[in-house]
This record gives sequence, structure tokens and C-alpha cells, in this order.
Amino acid sequence: MRGIRHKATVGQDKPMVETTGGFTSAGLAQEAQALVLPSLTQAQAIEIGEIGFAKASERALPIIVEVRLGDWTVFKVALPGSKPDNDSWVARKARVVTATGKSTMHVRVDAEERGVDWYAETGLSEELHAIHGGGLALKVAGSGLVGILLISGLPQVEDHLLGVEIITEYLARQGENA
Repeated sequence: MRGIRHKATVGQDKPMVETTGGFTSAGLAQEAQALVLPSLTQAQAIEIGEIGFAKASERALPIIVEVRLGDWTVFKVALPGSKPDNDSWVARKARVVTATGKSTMHVRVDAEERGVDWYAETGLSEELHAIHGGGLALKVAGSGLVGILLISGLPQVEDHLLGVEIITEYLARQGENA
């Protein structure tokens, strides 16, 4: 994962904060920087989705993989074992990424570290927004948020880590083709 480590850390004058999956907001911000894409076309977004589909298929994961460019869904697959309810999770996670420009795990961990109720703080409803891992911002260098990779069907830490693995593989492939 390009040198990114996920551990809870100890601040100099703050006690260690245990967060979902042992992630820290600083570590997730660093991870997001490592996952910035050089570009994102429709064909590239589909390739990201295909990588997710291949990984999920070979592991028989009961998930939905979706890739969006803006609000446009350019790739979506619901693998065996996924449920109709995963669609609402995907939509709720996408709204969080769109609203914040950050991964859903980053948003959740940041709220946990600060000890705040994110929904109350933002005025966004939990019915329409989910700060659960599996929504990853697809950012392009110099352009910011361009798309979203969404995973739903596993525990939230696993959804997030699979998303990171997919983007990391995509970036590695781009390096091979450079």
C-alpha cells in the first residue's frame, strides 16, 4: 500500500485514540495523498472497477463494486451474495465522499478522534449519509475530486482496505504502462 501503515498513534500531549480499525485521520490523509491519480477518464474508471471485480470474484466476496465519475455511475457490479441493501449503503457512502472530498473511513475516524457526532455537526442525515468505510475519493492531481470508488458488503474496515488495494493496483499498472 505504498508505505502507508494503519496504526493508532500517541500524540505528545494527548492519550492514544482508538479508532475504527486502528486508523488515524493523519494516516488516512497520508493514504489519500498516496492514492492521487494522474488522470481519470471513463475508460480508466472502468478499469478501476474491473480490478475490483476481479479481486472480489477470485475471493468470492459478497460485495457491490461501483465507480462514479462525478454523479455518473460508469461501473457497477453486484457479486453473488451481495444484497439489495448494499445499494443504499453505496448511495449513502457516495454522498459523504461528495460532501467532504474524503474517504468515508477518513470522515468517520476524524469524527471519532474529535469525539463529535458527525451527523449533528454537519446537519446531514444518517438516513442519507453513511460514514462507514468503503467510499474512496478518486482525486486527480491538480483537479481534486473527480470520482468515487465504492465498496459495500464487508465489514467497513475490509471495505476500505479493499478499495485501497484496488486503487493501489491500478496505480501500479499505470506505472508499468508509463
